[in-house]
Amino acid sequence: MVAGWFATGGAASAHDLTGFVAADYRGFWETGLFSPQRSHQPSLVLEPEYYHAWNGGDDVITVTPFFRLDGMDTRRTHFDQRELSWLHVAGDFELLVGIGKVFWGVTEVEHLVDIINQTDLIEDIDFEEKLGQPMVRLSWIQDWGTLTLFSLPGFRERTFPGKHGRFRAFRPVDVDDAQYQSGAEWRHVDWALRYSHTLGDWDVGVAHFWGTSREPRFVARVNARGIDLLPYYDIIHQSSVDVQATIENWLLKFEGIHRTGQGHNFFATTGGIEYSFYGILGTNIDLGVVLEGMYDNRDPKRAPINFYQQDVFGGIRLGFNDVQTTELLGGAVYDIEYGYWFYFLEASRRIGDRWKVELDVRIFSHIEASDPDGFIRRDDHVQLRIARFF
Repeated sequence: MVAGWFATGGAASAHDLTGFVAADYRGFWETGLFSPQRSHQPSLVLEPEYYHAWNGGDDVITVTPFFRLDGMDTRRTHFDQRELSWLHVAGDFELLVGIGKVFWGVTEVEHLVDIINQTDLIEDIDFEEKLGQPMVRLSWIQDWGTLTLFSLPGFRERTFPGKHGRFRAFRPVDVDDAQYQSGAEWRHVDWALRYSHTLGDWDVGVAHFWGTSREPRFVARVNARGIDLLPYYDIIHQSSVDVQATIENWLLKFEGIHRTGQGHNFFATTGGIEYSFYGILGTNIDLGVVLEGMYDNRDPKRAPINFYQQDVFGGIRLGFNDVQTTELLGGAVYDIEYGYWFYFLEASRRIGDRWKVELDVRIFSHIEASDPDGFIRRDDHVQLRIARFF
């Protein structure tokens, strides 16, 4: 979430402090699978952003800390430096040094190609929230496209819920004893190279990543307390492509990856279409209809946590184009292999100049205990956020 749409004048000043503070509440309708779990989860969030530009805008410092205080899961109470970076522009080149966030991807439900930043899984299970990543990023911008080289020193381990948290595995993950394929462990320097370009109606990205997988496998360790799950981080190569075409009212989307080094080599794809109806029924409301499919050829019982193996998604997006920026996205994901459904609704609306209300609902239906995602079968919930921007 950002505060940019509250700004006046459309551009940040040389010194600009924005951000938000929010009160969140999650309510779960069913008792958790595990006795320590609770059904009510209040929390507070603070995410300010400081922006400073000088040298005619060719030098920019961005500082974005993040803090959550959670009333149910002690692991979810955490601090992260989402961004702490210096950006310098010199002719056709851009250099960023520090801690940053990078997003790759075009599809709605799953972002296969988005590999630079680690997932902050204690924030949400939609894999959208990311930890800040130490990086040196050098971009060369030309008429024929943009070529970007990433050096990524300092690996960030994935966060996982604690024993009181929801969306957790059958055993809590021991985050204090992560295992690595590389002897350098978290100090291993990862690398990525990406080419992106716009060709008429088509936006194309091609990338290759070499380094520590952001997606851990799990190994079991038996001790006096029982069985612990330890995250294991492999060294991988991942090649990817993402394509989006905007043709009149149509959006065509595709993402594909091929990965080696994490067990058997595998590939995965996701793609689909979105069609927009503008000003439906003579109103200001825009309606988008979204259809997507997902495929991953790994064995779901052996793969890392991944909710989308052989799935289809259908949904609608409503933009009311009103002063309050009211938006709604709803839909359902169907797992073809195991026959269960995941329904969700996301709605948001501004209140005045500084407040915003968000409502999320998630329902998991027909999930069996033996399914790979069986640990979330009682985690239907509603989440309400009231945010104050500054």
